[in-house]
Formats: sequence, structure tokens, C-alpha cells
Amino acid sequence: MDNNIEINQKIAKNLLYYRKAVGLTQAEVAEKIHYSDKSVSKWESGNGVPDVYTLVQLAQLYGVDINAFLEDKPIVHKPTPSRWPHFFIMLLSIGIVWLVAVFSFVLAEMIKPDGTWWLIYLYAVLASAIVLLVYAAIWKHRIINFLSVTTIIWMALVCCYLTVWMFEPDLTGLWCIFLLGVPLQILEVLWTFFRTLLRRQKRISTAKAEQTTEEEKSAE
Repeated sequence: MDNNIEINQKIAKNLLYYRKAVGLTQAEVAEKIHYSDKSVSKWESGNGVPDVYTLVQLAQLYGVDINAFLEDKPIVHKPTPSRWPHFFIMLLSIGIVWLVAVFSFVLAEMIKPDGTWWLIYLYAVLASAIVLLVYAAIWKHRIINFLSVTTIIWMALVCCYLTVWMFEPDLTGLWCIFLLGVPLQILEVLWTFFRTLLRRQKRISTAKAEQTTEEEKSAE
């Protein structure tokens, strides 16, 4: 009898662990295997054990072998989605930006050879950072997002400075434009830190809410 209780508790612990590992709620699991969420809650609280057929369904759903439910230390081998397609698309987009920049430079040099057309390449760096920022925001690449914003801030100031300097080389105090980058960079760092805290707080709140729900269902 004690052995059966021990096995039930082991299965319950593993069922709970694997469900959370794949990011599913009890209601979502119940819907996928055509059971009620109360049944899933009962299994995860150790008050019952699903039949073999249901265990097979759960194993397939969680991406593990059925024997994993009897292990003392559950191990999840979660497949990590490849981000190489994202980086390939980013590089391809940046390549298009630089193709346009080179074409514009060559065309401008042919029309007016004595122009300061090398500025085109600086604007191409700025455009590349904007492209990276868009993709990083869509695909949630936090590091690339931060680096892109930083590049945009300073390259925009450099481009503004050099563009104005080309027309007004004797303009005094033009260098002060770079002072704008300091508060902008500080704001970017603070915003990144604030978003990280919000994301962490949201995960904690979600976990607590789910735990409370599971405890209430178990009490019933």
C-alpha cells in the first residue's frame, strides 16, 4: 500500500513538472487528451493515476518517454528553436541596405565626382541599425535590440554632425550635439532594466496565480 502511494506521488510530481516544462495549463492538457481539468489536477496531486493509454498520450504531449513519469529526477529535453533563420533574414536585409548604399554612392560619384558622398555609408550604418531594431523587436532578441538602439542614437548624432559640418564648417559649438547622446543612452539602459524587471515580475505573478489555482482545485 505504501509502495503504491509512493508511486502515485512520483507520477504526480513528474506530471506536474513536465506540464510546466512545456508551458501548458491544466485546462489545456485536459482539452488535448479529452479529460476534465479536475482529472488532471487529481493526477498531479497524487489522488489518482491515469491509465496506461492516457499516460502514453501525456508522454507524447510532453515529448518524453512514458518511463520518464516513474523517474526520481525528471529531466526534460526541450528542443531549442533555431534562430539561424532569423539571423539569415537580418543579414539579407542588411545586405540589401548596403547594396542600395553602394549603388547610390557609385551613381553619385558618376554624376558629381567631387562630392562628399562617403556620408552615404554612414547613413547606411544608421539604416542597418534601424532594420536590426525592427527584426529584434519582432523576434524578441533583447541583446540585438539594445545594441541596435545604441547604434541608432550615436550614428544619428554622427550623421547630423557631419552633414551640418559639410555645409557650415565654421559653426562653433557643433560638437555639443553629442551631449544629447548621454541622456539618451542612460534612458535606453534604464528602459531595458525596467522591462527586464517587469518581465520577471510578470513571470512570478503568473506562477503564483497558477499555483494558487492548483491548490484550490486540490482542496476540492
